Parts: sequence; structure tokens; C-alpha cells
Amino acid sequence: MDVANDSSFDIDQVSNIVEQAVERVIGANSYQQNKINRWTVDVVDQTLTDLTGLQKPFKYIVQAVIMQKNGAGLHTASSCYWNNTTDGSCTVRWENKHVYAIVSVFGLST
Repeated sequence: MDVANDSSFDIDQVSNIVEQAVERVIGANSYQQNKINRWTVDVVDQTLTDLTGLQKPFKYIVQAVIMQKNGAGLHTASSCYWNNTTDGSCTVRWENKHVYAIVSVFGLST
């Protein structure tokens, strides 16, 4: 394994972790208002747990938005001032028939 790659922010790897976390938490469930807070916390916690399990030299910031699929619009944006060679970010948009989840992960090299 290449040591340089081992300490890099791998967008594909991070996206995979996010997608798996959302799939485990929400899966094929329909929108349930009384579960949204718990789902949001669980998606963020599971994503963070899996990311820290990689044991890469990053501080992570994870943000999640979960909303009902009902035709409403949602626009998000983010920006960072950091070292492009060591830090990274990715945003994953996940959906099923009833729910949208948008999860952003920022990895800041330690």
C-alpha cells in the first residue's frame, strides 16, 4: 500500500462510507417526521465512526440534511479556505422513493 495514498482524502472511499451509512439508517423507509432527528444523528454518527476507523490523519466535519421528497426545492453550497493538497471534501446526494439525504464531509489534515 502506498503511504502517500494512505494519508490522502479519498473522495470515492468517503462517498462510499456515506452511502453505506445512509443506506443502513434510512434504507427503503418512507418519510417519517418523528424519525428524522434520529436518522440525521445516526447518519452523521455512523459516517464519523466509519471515517475515524480508517485511521487517516484527518479531523472530520460531517453535515447531513434529510428531507421528504415532495417537490420542494433545496439548494446548498459550501466553501472552504484550506490546503488543496492535503484537505478535501465531498457531498453525497442519496435518495429513495420518499426521502432525500444530502451529506457533506470535510476532511482537514492534522
